[in-house]
Amino acid sequence: MEIFKEFTFEAAHRLPHVPDGHKCARLHGHSFRIAVHVRGPVGATTGWVMDFADLKTAWRPLHEALDHRYLNEIPGLENPTSEVLAAWIWDRLAPGLPGLAKLVLRETCTSGCVYEGPR
Repeated sequence: MEIFKEFTFEAAHRLPHVPDGHKCARLHGHSFRIAVHVRGPVGATTGWVMDFADLKTAWRPLHEALDHRYLNEIPGLENPTSEVLAAWIWDRLAPGLPGLAKLVLRETCTSGCVYEGPR
């Protein structure tokens, strides 16, 4: 079984390695949305894979690190594409979140990425 919980954060960034004249080279912001997916067996007693409150607790330090920040100033996010950001988040969530299966990160309503961990 797989469950998920969605979170949001607001942040600014620019992409330093895009071609000259590309609009994403300019400082801009996004209302990011991320769905954190966890996979595992349904507990015989609890009836759930994991308490959604535990997902919220795992996310809290990342929200504090990312919300209303300039992402390029955060170590490891000097080139904060959606792909780089998703992997960065995974690396920080995975150690304390057993069963982490997938992150779905949206930077706009129509654009984002899906990350299922390092291969």
